[in-house]
Amino acid sequence: MGSPWRNPQGAWGRLFRVLLPLLGLLGVLFSGAIVALPYVGGVVIVVVWCAWLCSAVHVLQHRSDNRRRGEPYPNTLMRDQNRFPAREGQRPQLASRQDHHSLPNLDWHAARARFAQLRTEYAQFECDPLAVLRLPALTDVSVASTGRFVDAFAEAQALDTETEPPGVHCARFAGAVDQAWRCWHAARDAAERIRLSNIPANERVIVRRAIKLLTMARESNHDAERAAAYAKARMELAKLERSGTLPLPPAATVALGVAIRSQLPSGRTEG
Repeated sequence: MGSPWRNPQGAWGRLFRVLLPLLGLLGVLFSGAIVALPYVGGVVIVVVWCAWLCSAVHVLQHRSDNRRRGEPYPNTLMRDQNRFPAREGQRPQLASRQDHHSLPNLDWHAARARFAQLRTEYAQFECDPLAVLRLPALTDVSVASTGRFVDAFAEAQALDTETEPPGVHCARFAGAVDQAWRCWHAARDAAERIRLSNIPANERVIVRRAIKLLTMARESNHDAERAAAYAKARMELAKLERSGTLPLPPAATVALGVAIRSQLPSGRTEG
């Protein structure tokens, strides 16, 4: 189907329908101007209205030519630009896309460094039997805040890569690292508030005794006293593990074994 603006007869028909009332109005004004000539200067009125009529005809003709060439009205073009600013030009849009892909490359290095810091902090906690005994809720995934942290940490771990990923992947990784840090702080705060309150009273005594023995083993300056404290602490921790109340993470168990072996005389091994 053709555009109605490509039909000259239709265009001139519209122009005639617009000019006809204008000519009638001009005739009325012209007659009034002749009558009012001695008073207000009818010639001036006639000149003004003729100029107005010519400008109206020029605008209508210009719009008709634009339509015939398939160009929009100027006000329509401005309205479309305000409504769809992306149509102003393709080059600024490409530049913004390039910036979008270049910025995450910097964020990826920063996000990876932050995740490495979180991984180190979490590993230090899990390798420290004394820290685990003081904040047992931080190893219990049944605690809501700890469960959220473990899930967030696993999400960031899954998105971590050795080389720079695409921009979308990088953005997801940076967001996952931020979420993991927030969950870590929230889980630590909750564990600080809970302390040993989730542990039964009779086993809470065992935990406090183990904390005291491990503290003594770390702070003592006597080898024999340190070795005895580590040995007793290990027996108390074995009670907690058998009851299932507070099993140490594997990393903490390994660290405790290394500390105990370091106190043995040279040439001896654990029995």
